[in-house]
Amino acid sequence: MVVGLGSGSTARLAIEEIGRRLARGTLRDIRGVPTSRAARHDALACGVPLTTLERVVTVDLTIDGADEVDPEGALLKGAGGALLWEKIVASCSRRLVIVVDPTKLVEQLGERHPLPVEVIAFGWRTHLEAVRVLGGEPALRVTAGGAPYLTDEGHYIVEARFPEGIADPGLIERTLCARPGIVETGLFLGYRAEVIVGEDGEWSAK
Repeated sequence: MVVGLGSGSTARLAIEEIGRRLARGTLRDIRGVPTSRAARHDALACGVPLTTLERVVTVDLTIDGADEVDPEGALLKGAGGALLWEKIVASCSRRLVIVVDPTKLVEQLGERHPLPVEVIAFGWRTHLEAVRVLGGEPALRVTAGGAPYLTDEGHYIVEARFPEGIADPGLIERTLCARPGIVETGLFLGYRAEVIVGEDGEWSAK
């Protein structure tokens, strides 16, 4: 089985558990496809064998987290900066499982988190006005030292905060991704993810 290994604190718990079960022998014949360099590091540390999308073109199951989930199961992801690799892996997964805590459930995407927009470094400022026209407040993501944050592909991230939430995620996605130089957004729409919500040690499917 080929398993997509998500990024972030919740997905890390899944990677650790897969590693434990492989070590005990209750799982076998698992190969992981990491969605970030950090996930790759975690998988290797936990003894999870890895493969790449150059060797396999379909992922059987991906386990990942999300920053926001709306009532229809649409997702906002990318606070950790891995949105591009996460979306590539999700797009070729037969089954996508999203594990969150109740604080990630929102009525409208963008309520609590800015929308990450991954852009190439060349001409990144040209996208700021386009975000403003759509109702967003754009800002370049920077490191603690003030330098531009770089994704695993070496791109920048423009964070677009929507004070009233994102009323039409599909329009935002189509408009931004049509612009040359915008690589991806953190909107995961139409993936039919299975959302599992954990609370007080209990887990329930949504």
